[in-house]
Amino acid sequence: MRAGSLRLAAWQPHAGAVRAPEKMRDWLTTEGSLTARLVAHSAAFRVRRLHQDAAVCLADEARAIGLPRPGRVWEREVLLVCDGRPVVFGHTVVPASCTAADWPLFSALGERSLGTTLFYDPLVRRGQLEYARIRAGHPLFSRVRAATGGADDSLYYARRCVYRRRQGLLLVTEVFLPEVLNLKPADTLQNTK
Repeated sequence: MRAGSLRLAAWQPHAGAVRAPEKMRDWLTTEGSLTARLVAHSAAFRVRRLHQDAAVCLADEARAIGLPRPGRVWEREVLLVCDGRPVVFGHTVVPASCTAADWPLFSALGERSLGTTLFYDPLVRRGQLEYARIRAGHPLFSRVRAATGGADDSLYYARRCVYRRRQGLLLVTEVFLPEVLNLKPADTLQNTK
């Protein structure tokens, strides 16, 4: 196996192709806003922004956002946290060629969820979800580990989707942490107290 091949994830158009356990597959295939589902499964939801800055996109992202090879993007990484526990690592890239008219709120999100803008803007069109297993050697694997304090997981399940608004593309990758499997609907949590 070539060293460079470890840096690519095998993105698939069907969730079944990544052979995720049933409970994880349920999260991977969430319809609509993942943020809304996480809010419904926690008493306290928050977005912890890790960074947002200019970067070079990952090798397996370039084609998805219309670049012939890895190039300059605006990159945002966050942890989605439910009841104090990180459950999803979010990684978003926007080609540097996009304008503020394409994604007017992207630079001002701060610790707000990107999902709150994507799903309520009538100009946004959602593409097809793709799924992958993220293993050691892929750049997101080490970023997830660094953000979560170095957990000893050997792989993560992820999904990604390209969103379009006007002429702009935006790629959102969501890496699901094992803790997401412990979430229960918030009304269930209140009934057990």
